Amino acid sequence: MNIFDDLSGGKSVFKNKKYLDHRFLPDKLPHREKQIKSIAKYWKEALDGVTPPNITIYGKTGTGKTAVAKFVMKQLKEIAEPNVRVEYIRCTDYSTEYQVLARLCQLMGKDVPFRGWTKAEVINVFKDTLRRNVYDEKPILIVILDEIDILLRKDGDGLLYTLTRTDNISILSISNYVDFKRFIKPRVKSSLRDREIVFPPYGANQLVDILEERADMAFKKNVLEDDVIPLCAALAAKEEGDARYALDLLRTAGEIADERGSDIVKGEFVREAKEYIEHNKIVEIVSTLPAQQQRVLEAILYLTKRNEEITSGKLYETYKKLSRGKDIVSYRRIFDFINELELLGIISTNTVSRGRGRGRTNIIKLQCDVSLLEDALWVI
Repeated sequence: MNIFDDLSGGKSVFKNKKYLDHRFLPDKLPHREKQIKSIAKYWKEALDGVTPPNITIYGKTGTGKTAVAKFVMKQLKEIAEPNVRVEYIRCTDYSTEYQVLARLCQLMGKDVPFRGWTKAEVINVFKDTLRRNVYDEKPILIVILDEIDILLRKDGDGLLYTLTRTDNISILSISNYVDFKRFIKPRVKSSLRDREIVFPPYGANQLVDILEERADMAFKKNVLEDDVIPLCAALAAKEEGDARYALDLLRTAGEIADERGSDIVKGEFVREAKEYIEHNKIVEIVSTLPAQQQRVLEAILYLTKRNEEITSGKLYETYKKLSRGKDIVSYRRIFDFINELELLGIISTNTVSRGRGRGRTNIIKLQCDVSLLEDALWVI
């Protein structure tokens, strides 16, 4: 007997978990109609043979940016002529100019390796492939670059330079950070000339609407206690309106119900789900950090547990003390680590004035639970 046969017969509160996955693309996206229409308005020009303007969409994690971009992409592909292509690139998977261009060539049917060629060769093959891939004198390619800030931090703005100087290409950039353009040189900014669309955080009531639609598809009837969805929505609203977090809470609460053999998903399971998700999130983030950055976190944790005000100077001295003279980075490099940790949401910084003649200084605060960070650093 196959082990999976034995596992498949157990009872469950779920009909199908896939509807609670943030990557699932539903037929409609509640409370994002305005953003959908904004992108569609610009992309409509491609149907008339005109290259659409470049677009940048901003918003915190879980505000529907990727879902909206993919939704409009799907709709456009359904009615577009062969000379109009829309391709999605996730910059966490393809994080250099070479890799992105190679991937675009592959999507258009040209087998280009991810290493071994010069950048100039890949650029030339990409442009030639674009011209030959359509049945019209004026091909139009719309490229969606999701989490573009990752590529810009790692590889600079070379890709944007290439794409903005290639005829008939429109770029839709997606970023969690409003200030990501600091990585772009002025000459590239001037040719980007993008239209900006902001995705605000979801409110608690909006999250309830999203969760109710997904829950109808994902769960069996009458298995959710009345307070489950409002509680998931309220907790996610505190996390800057993060719909992904709300979906994760609801799914994990359902999984806890299955583990307990319960026919009902209870409110108490949502609170357990919150603790489980936050623990895993911190462990995952910290485990991927370079050793030096983990040591900086240890120093922040050390000072936080002693209720000391954490300035960059005090942090550096503590970091050196904990390092015991091994592989110590410069004081300037510590600022880079601080900025990166703030982007990850683990810490926050606040610049305060010390008064006349004493200048200004950064105050650093831990943004996650002390015990969670202790657990994460201990696991490593």
